[in-house]
Amino acid sequence: MKKVLSLLMVMVMVVASCFALTGCGNEAVSEDLMIGFIFLHDENSTYDKNFIDAALAAKEALGLSDEQVLMKTNIPETAECYEAAADLVDAGCDIVFADSFGHEDFIIQAAKEFPEVVFCHATGTKAHTEDLPNYYNAFASIYEGRYLVGYAAGLKLNEMIEAGKITADQAKMGYVGAYPYAEVKSGYTSFFLGARAACPSATMEVKFTNSWFDIAAEKETANALIADGCVLISQHADSEGAPKACEEAGVPNVAYNLDTRDWGPNTALISSKINWQPYFEHIITATAEGTAITQDFCGGLEEGVVMTLGLNDKVAAEGTEAKLEEIKAKLIAGEIKVFDTATFTVDGKALDSYMADVDSDAAFTGDTEVVADGYFHESEYRSAPYFDIDIDGITIK
Repeated sequence: MKKVLSLLMVMVMVVASCFALTGCGNEAVSEDLMIGFIFLHDENSTYDKNFIDAALAAKEALGLSDEQVLMKTNIPETAECYEAAADLVDAGCDIVFADSFGHEDFIIQAAKEFPEVVFCHATGTKAHTEDLPNYYNAFASIYEGRYLVGYAAGLKLNEMIEAGKITADQAKMGYVGAYPYAEVKSGYTSFFLGARAACPSATMEVKFTNSWFDIAAEKETANALIADGCVLISQHADSEGAPKACEEAGVPNVAYNLDTRDWGPNTALISSKINWQPYFEHIITATAEGTAITQDFCGGLEEGVVMTLGLNDKVAAEGTEAKLEEIKAKLIAGEIKVFDTATFTVDGKALDSYMADVDSDAAFTGDTEVVADGYFHESEYRSAPYFDIDIDGITIK
């Protein structure tokens, strides 16, 4: 009986470890299985480097050989994406993954043409409506991570106020956005709400570069925000442009995807990121074992899919690490809702109802009520963000 109980305990521990998505290896992965990756840019883009690093980490964790993992970089959001997918299928790939929103229609085209191959796509919106048996979307509740690093930014603003460097009404942050899409708006709004939870006088100005990756434009936009009086800069953009501008100007910076302390040793405060390794291990092991892949995957803080990294003690306010652990625990427990409607207004009014474009269409028609129980239910009806509201306290330039 003791042996049986011991065996059961071991099995429970193994299952729990894998369920937590912490990189559980799998000897069942065949040496014949191949996975192909399609990346919008290369390692010069922080966004794509984050995916590339996760792919290599999953390869290592699962014991895949170099021959089993193929990567195509600098694939634009055009028919070239479909051609890249077809090339990977011809090369023998059992799974094809693409990492950019604009890749989706071309990956769906490939999924329809090659039904025997698994196709997975990050940031997409159509898996739950296309309902193809071999096509899947994935994202993460990165708004949780953005809220956390926003809280760190708010603590920094408080420190600056207390030190007399700024007054409370000068606690103005700047945000370098790529495009005015829901993914970006959800990100900068959650960042702002985190900052305001710590520093109630915080405001924010947003400027868009209209590009996912443009080093010069991102640096220029960060400098413009600083010139407008922004005393702390964050971003949803994919290069070192903004962090380097902040370092040169001596302005604290909160980044995305990578630890940017090498670029801004005196100004990099903290970063948030999506850890894609657990998802890659999920789709590889599920394909190898013939088990189900989550159709619309969305992991968060609890699963280690959403993370903060690069907390810089030289820049962060005293006590930031301990406070973030406290806030993180409350987010995981559901005690804090990032988009709690009691914490923001829209045109001076509380938000008590919103029809979001969840079943995405060209006209962005609202089709799903997403406000209930006092908060906006982001990424619960599909993985990709659909929070596209302009709230008070954020100025769009």
